[in-house]
Amino acid sequence: MLYYEANKNVEITQDKWSYGEEVHKISGQNSFWQIIFGLEMYTGCVLHRAMIQFTPPDRYATIGKKAARAECTAPPDSILGRLGKEEAMADQTGKSKTYSYDYEDYENGKKAETMLEEILADPEFPGLEELIIGGWGGEYEESCQAILDGIAANVDRFSHITKLFIGDMDYEVCEVSWIMQGNYSNLWKAMPQLKELTIKGSTNLELGVIEHDNLESLTIICGGLGKDVIEEIAKAKLPNLQKLLLYIGVEDYGFDGDAETVRELLSVSDFPKLTYLGITDSEIQDELTAVVLESKYMQQITTLDLSNGTLTDKGGQLLVEKLPGCPGLEKLDVHYHYLSDEIMGKLKKLPIAVDVSEQLEAERWNGELWYNAMLTE
Repeated sequence: MLYYEANKNVEITQDKWSYGEEVHKISGQNSFWQIIFGLEMYTGCVLHRAMIQFTPPDRYATIGKKAARAECTAPPDSILGRLGKEEAMADQTGKSKTYSYDYEDYENGKKAETMLEEILADPEFPGLEELIIGGWGGEYEESCQAILDGIAANVDRFSHITKLFIGDMDYEVCEVSWIMQGNYSNLWKAMPQLKELTIKGSTNLELGVIEHDNLESLTIICGGLGKDVIEEIAKAKLPNLQKLLLYIGVEDYGFDGDAETVRELLSVSDFPKLTYLGITDSEIQDELTAVVLESKYMQQITTLDLSNGTLTDKGGQLLVEKLPGCPGLEKLDVHYHYLSDEIMGKLKKLPIAVDVSEQLEAERWNGELWYNAMLTE
């Protein structure tokens, strides 16, 4: 089951849904789905049916603040034949649910403590594989610590969860650098079956001593990742980690390290099964590109993600020169960048999949050129 948000009357078309001039892509598993949208309006509930084409990588979209719910059912056989049944049904196999409060809920007394109570009381919860926490009410001034503490205090109730996302909200709910996170120290032992952990927001974020035998994916999405958190990851014992994706961010919103901080991370850490390395969303992306290319992980990863930052031709030329020496690499993602057409062309000629979409131009201000990372505030 997928959850979306809407606060306006939404027109649904063949491959997009929109209102006014603004179009919001819905993403998922490259599949068509029969969708029932229940849009909560002031006048009641309005239902819409439509065929929607999903595009990767996320399964969630936000187009406003009022809650709406979409239920996925199997695509018709005619579409299954075109896509392949296994691919089209991929998003149906895992049981996922999002718990989220909006501002109105918060004004009515809802908060992290009540969300935990509602999760534990939900009859669907024991059958879930993926738990997604959206807004917990007043997330810009109150942390999610009550939820984290509640998980640790109810180990037997949460031990079945394999995927956890805490902070799945867009800027209309709370801008990423204002999300008050918490201390995850007790989470590692409380969720022994956890395979994927995604955290959005880095304010007050602490990971503690990280030891987990089954975690395969760790993603932190933020406008600025603190040096202390990076050092905690460097010391982590994650023997089965396959994907590490970090939004480094900018100094103004929490990144208090430098290129040497990332160099230390890649040097000290020991992730023998890592195949996806993402060091993204940085205002020093060229410097970090040089650091990453010198790391030991370049000889084992299959995907290198340097997207969403201020990558220019300086870093791009390094990629052109160094990547041919990485025989195991299959994909390079540098979307959202400041590369020239010439360097983009050279990267496209590499014998791997390359994403160089979203080419940007530096902004000139007071005689200076300004380059901005994608996600900051």
